[in-house]
Formats: sequence, C-alpha cells, structure tokens
Amino acid sequence: MTAPPPDLGPPLRPTWVEIDPAAIAANVRAVRAVTAPVPVWAVVKADGYGHGAVTAARAALEGGAEGLAVALVEEGEELRAAGVDARLLLLSEPPPGAEARVVAAGIEPTAYSAAAVEAMARAVAGRGGPGAVGGPWPLHLKVDTGMHRVGAAPGAAPGLARLVADRPELRLASVWTHMAVADEPDSGFTAEQADRFAAACAAVEAAGVPVPVRHAANSAAALAHPATRLDLVRVGIAAYGIAPSPALAGAVDLVPALRLVSRVAHVKVVAAGEAISYGQRYRVAAPTTVATVPVGYADGVRRALGAAGGVVLVGGRRCPIAGTVTMDQITVDCGPRAAVRPGDEVVLIGRQGVAEVTAEEWAERLGTIGYEVTCGIGARVPRRVRPRSATPGEPGP
Repeated sequence: MTAPPPDLGPPLRPTWVEIDPAAIAANVRAVRAVTAPVPVWAVVKADGYGHGAVTAARAALEGGAEGLAVALVEEGEELRAAGVDARLLLLSEPPPGAEARVVAAGIEPTAYSAAAVEAMARAVAGRGGPGAVGGPWPLHLKVDTGMHRVGAAPGAAPGLARLVADRPELRLASVWTHMAVADEPDSGFTAEQADRFAAACAAVEAAGVPVPVRHAANSAAALAHPATRLDLVRVGIAAYGIAPSPALAGAVDLVPALRLVSRVAHVKVVAAGEAISYGQRYRVAAPTTVATVPVGYADGVRRALGAAGGVVLVGGRRCPIAGTVTMDQITVDCGPRAAVRPGDEVVLIGRQGVAEVTAEEWAERLGTIGYEVTCGIGARVPRRVRPRSATPGEPGP
C-alpha cells in the first residue's frame, strides 16, 4: 500500500482568498426577496465560481436555497462526500458510463437525448429498480430555446418527455431552458426564448406528460425579466455578490463574498527613468517606492491587468500595478517615499478600509465578465473561510 503523503504544514506563501459565507447567504436571501414566492436553487459549479463549492453550498442553503446545481458529476460527488444532502441538479447530461455514479451520489441529471434517458433508466434498474432507490429517479429535460449549446430541440421535447414517462425507473422532475442574453435587459430575444419555452412545455403536456416544474431564469433573468421566474430560479453569479452584467449593477443589493489578498514580500526604491518588469513597459518619471507581491498570472491575476490600468490596495490607497504581471509576482508602484514594509497587506480584490477593488472592475479593464475573474483564481491559492459570526462584506481579521 502506498504511504500517504507527509503533512507539509500550512502554505508558506502569504497569498490567499478569503471567503465570506455570510455574504453568500445574504445574497441568496436578497435574491429570494426579489423572486418570492418562487424558490431559489444555487449554482455551485466550478468550485462555487472560485469560492469553494462546499463552503458556497452550505452558505447558500443557509440563505434559503432549496436546492443546488453543478456542472460535473464529480462536483456533485464532492458535495456528497462533504455531507451536503440537498437536492442536486446536474446541468448537463452525464458522460456515457457515469450514470451509475449519478445514482449512487443521489444526483438529479439533465437529459436532452433518447440515449441519455435510456442510459439513466438502465442505471436505476441496475441498482435494483425504483423500489431499491426509493422510487422513480428524477430526471430533468432541457430544451434549447436559442442558446444553442445543449438541449433538445423544442419539437423533440414531447417525445423525450413521453420516453421518460414510459420508463418506470424514471420520472420527469422538470423541464427547463437557459437564457442567452438575459444580462442585456433591452434585448427582445429573452422574451422570444420565453415564448418558445412556453410552447415546448405546452406541447409536452399535450403529449400527456404533466410538467411539474418549469425553470428558465438564471441570475440575470431573475432580476431583469420577472416573467421568466416561473416555478424555480437558478441563482449563480448573484449568490457570490457579483452583478451579472454592468447593466444590472444595483438591481439588488449584493455583497461581494471574496477577497484576494497577499502581503508585500520586498520593497525597493526605483530611480527616475528606470523601467519595471518584463518588456520595460512601465517607466517611472521620478524616484518611487516599488513593492513586490507574491501573486501572479499562475494564480489568476491576468498578465494584461497592469497594462489595462489595474490597481491594488496598499494601506487603504489605490496603487497601480507597475508593468507586466509575471507568473508568480506583481510589482506595485506605491509612490515616492511611501511608508510600505514587507508584510503589509495587499488587497487585489475586495475592501481595505474604505477603498475597494471589485471583480467587476477587473472585468471591465480586461474586457471580460466577473464570472471569469473569480473562476480564474488558481487552485494553488488557498481559500480561507471567515467565521460565520463576522459581518457580511467586512474585511476579515
């Protein structure tokens, strides 16, 4: 038997992500207040959008989420291994051969093909049939109403629903779809998708299969398009305190749930006319104090952030990233005669005093979205969870 790896102790590099579960719970409650009485399920895929899946799941349930959603079978298994026993929706079909693990983990899969329906029925039968697993297994039918990523064509939905209904091992738990432009409130395509979805559900029921639950709204649709809330709302990015798009900033009061923090590792004075970092693209006009901080693009700080005007917080001040972000380090222009010392806290995302840098600010500078910013924070950055007694949104100790 292979010996377990030795315990190497806590991480030595002073860079970490601080997760605020109270903020996640508060955000879920805030969305629930807007969508009530429609229940909310929290999306915790991609390691809870970079916040830690187990932490995010528990916090969302504390905030009143009635279920959770994941993208991968393995993500569901991770939650089950941690003791999370809420209902779990798998947002895509299981890979062929994974169906037995879906059943073993108590995950409710999505299907949009006959092959997936049949495979799930066989997996339930292989576990002893409905009686052995507590009844027909819940299966969710996804309809493609215009996203054109995954999902059954609307015209195929009645036949697939009938196939589910005819298998004693399965039951239709919901019919659902996903909105392509809900984060653009002025687009008329969301209403068009909603109409297509309503027609597909009506066709399913006309085929003799009741639709127990309909859901279409992600965070953006839930906030900007009330007609899409239907029977259930899937809340993703809003649960983490990030607006789905600039157009929806302020649609509901959200509290960012993540801080990306490091500490100054080295301080130097750079003479006038000198350039800093790869490519020498940042040249100082006067002597200035430069701090080196041990975090870089291998950790999710995009290489272009310095050139895009990115800043960090040092001593409650916004200080520019000086030059190109490197793999493991950034350099920060703290200004002439700045009182900066090794060990001082540096906040890349989050609050420090009254100053704040948000994931949305990074996204705007980099031409992306807040989702990508938090999901891009690398696995080698440890996640620290704040005590539940802390005030949501306040920097940790």
